[in-house]
Amino acid sequence: MAIHYHCRHCGVKIGTIDDTAINTEQLGFHLLNHEERQEMITYDQTGNLQVKAICEDCHELLQRNPDFHQNEFLIQ
Repeated sequence: MAIHYHCRHCGVKIGTIDDTAINTEQLGFHLLNHEERQEMITYDQTGNLQVKAICEDCHELLQRNPDFHQNEFLIQ
């Protein structure tokens, strides 16, 4: 099982973790509430985790333009 991170705003691939021995506590998933987990983490058809995060570019853009937080996608 791999864990793939993609930006929730622009869709860019942030990275992948291929370590099958890693657990959810090491990744901090246990700190998310149920709603956050449902929104951020999904499984694909092959059983890999797909995690929505925020890339550095979108994070910087959101810091400069806080009103953009209301948009689900920044770049389409």
